[in-house]
Amino acid sequence: MLIRLTRLAVAAGLLASTALFAQRPASDPVDAVDPFIGTNGEGHTFPGAVAPFGMVQLSPDTHVGPARETYDWASGYRHEDPVILGFSHTHFSGAGHSDLGDFLVMPVTGDTVPLRSGDATTPGFRSHKADEVASPGYYAVTLTDPAVRAEMTAGTRVGVHRYAFPAGKAAHLMLDLRSIIYDYPGKILWSSVRIRPDGTITGSREVRGWATPRRIFFAMRFSAPMTGHKLVSTEENILYKGFKGPGRGPETLDALSGRALVAQFDFGLLTKALEVKVALSGVDEAGAIANLASEPGDFDAVRTRTRAAWNAALDRVKIDAPQPMRTNIYTAVYHSLMAPSVWGDADGRWRGPDDQVHDSAGFTMHSTFSLWDTFRAEHPLLTLIQPDAKNADFVNSLVVGQKASPFGILPVWQFAGKETWTMIGYHAVPVIADACLKGIVGIDCAAALKAMVASADYAPYGGLGDYMSLGYVPIDREPEAASKTVEYAFDDWAIARLARTLGETAIAARFEKRAQNWRNSFDAKTGFLRARKADGTFRVPFDPTAINYGSDYTEGNAWQYSWFMPHDQGGLFRLLGGDAKAVAKLDAMFDYDNSQIDYSHAEDIAGLIGQYIHGNEPSHHVAYLYNYAGQPWRTQERLKQIVESQYKPTPDGLAGNDDLGQMSAWLVFTALGFYPVAPGSNEYVIGRPFVDRAEMTLPGGQRFTVVADGLSDANRYVGRVTLNGSPLERSVITDAQIRAGGELRFTMQARPNTSWATKPSARPFSTTRYRP
Repeated sequence: MLIRLTRLAVAAGLLASTALFAQRPASDPVDAVDPFIGTNGEGHTFPGAVAPFGMVQLSPDTHVGPARETYDWASGYRHEDPVILGFSHTHFSGAGHSDLGDFLVMPVTGDTVPLRSGDATTPGFRSHKADEVASPGYYAVTLTDPAVRAEMTAGTRVGVHRYAFPAGKAAHLMLDLRSIIYDYPGKILWSSVRIRPDGTITGSREVRGWATPRRIFFAMRFSAPMTGHKLVSTEENILYKGFKGPGRGPETLDALSGRALVAQFDFGLLTKALEVKVALSGVDEAGAIANLASEPGDFDAVRTRTRAAWNAALDRVKIDAPQPMRTNIYTAVYHSLMAPSVWGDADGRWRGPDDQVHDSAGFTMHSTFSLWDTFRAEHPLLTLIQPDAKNADFVNSLVVGQKASPFGILPVWQFAGKETWTMIGYHAVPVIADACLKGIVGIDCAAALKAMVASADYAPYGGLGDYMSLGYVPIDREPEAASKTVEYAFDDWAIARLARTLGETAIAARFEKRAQNWRNSFDAKTGFLRARKADGTFRVPFDPTAINYGSDYTEGNAWQYSWFMPHDQGGLFRLLGGDAKAVAKLDAMFDYDNSQIDYSHAEDIAGLIGQYIHGNEPSHHVAYLYNYAGQPWRTQERLKQIVESQYKPTPDGLAGNDDLGQMSAWLVFTALGFYPVAPGSNEYVIGRPFVDRAEMTLPGGQRFTVVADGLSDANRYVGRVTLNGSPLERSVITDAQIRAGGELRFTMQARPNTSWATKPSARPFSTTRYRP
């Protein structure tokens, strides 16, 4: 029986639960997920089939076009689009940049088969859509033009299509090696396709795109024999003659290579649905064939395994909350578990940034690291809800990526094993330090520290040479200098934390000093972080609301970046003049009147609440900063404002790009009542819960429960907090306290508690302890 999870079906079918877990709805966690959340608006998610952290992310593409047109279709799909071009095997979930869309497949019926997808004026194999449904690991849609019901499922390295063709119509399948989501001239450097004697289709392509060059290979098998085929190069208009009839000799081998290939596979009149099983590899065709064999079974077998895998992964965070919130949170957990994606083959081989083939030697290689986004909450969340072995895979993948890098530095924004050099900082550092400091087993933290230091000392990268000599990045030599200065300083603090723990005192002392470099770009007179020139002067003119790409800040302005010293908020508050002035500045940020400001030129600026921008990451920790000024009830107010305005269980339910799970991880943490403001501190800052009850199964098997007594729209404030029955007087909970298991209980009330966690000793970690 098909599980059809349109948004309306989810809304109608799920029960709100505020009872104990023994009384929870019997439905599986996958039934609470709506993969269509974020597929419209700014979310950039996709609804297709993927296993947890799967290499194959099989989903419909509704638009490809020139680079200038692809931002809104960064995942290849928008829910509002009426037409599907086909189903490709690689996608990003919520990225702010587009690429991928490898090996587009589309069913066609009838005697005339077009070789292109077509457009609004030119006929092609694209089709209008109807009756879309999706759940984790499964997607289905009716293609109304060929009258085909299309279903998708995926394992870790395989994707399986199932097409129910109409009776009496000849069935065909198109394989388009030309299509790519980020479409511009010269995109396909080379591609190939061949039909092997046993009927297996294999091929590859090398792509010029965001990460250049990128190689990807595939192997494909059908559940029914072909009755004919065509392999065509549309670039040179060369047609390789296919064959007709029920079979061919085993000696026959059809192959074609070029830069604009499309293949047509014919199946005649089918009496049952056609299944198409596809495996990917970053290494070679042999790797793709081996990956195909590594996950046996037909469509239903793969779907059943993947559904079970999703149930197990999602069930590590059991949620009781009213239905809309429960759907939001479970979908957020789902989106948090899609990347980093597996990149190593089943035999352990993987292709690195040096374009050489390596062996992972005992762990599973992962890629798709959007580190500027995900170091903040996504990776800290995974350390709690994924096994140590999985988190060790992530860290080990980063470390071996540094060894394979031609520049000897850790990944910055990497996918398919290739570096894009997108965004700033060396944020693999806090991911690694956070995992090591939390005691994740399976990591050589001493070797990881060496990789971290090598990245932080690589002078040619992003103005690091000037940063090391001047103590800041100068804007007249390097763009986005103010942002780079503070982000480097935070990463340096993470290095110092790990070095101090490992007894590397000289390294610790050097990077503790560097971690204070944020002060060198902070202008105490204006109260803002500002860009300085090499001569030491601040650049003028200065407008704290200005957002211009390539200027002083990265995807933001002075309002957002003036709070980015997560490791030293106490030091910042001193410079601002104390608690009262810090709170006043926070309020000014949230309450700012933007009516006279136009940010339409800035794609990533979405989800504005004054000058707080929830749709982009630099703001994500800011609501929690009232705690550092001894006013946690103000954090509670702001969190309610953010959650209610930025998240909905609808296709346009994400205010900004999900960014490979960061927007989602923020919601998961916030719903549980705490957030990792400074990954590497081993502390979580307490906010307020948005669930009646939640239970996390931790990597060691312990269970940690969050309970919110009296939670309602009226009872929005925290009156009292207890940990395992004892009053919790600080506005933080430590990682060790969570990992030990137990219960964090909030008593909610209608009025703010202005005496809880107000003393300096009750506030979160800061390098500089502020004393009012």
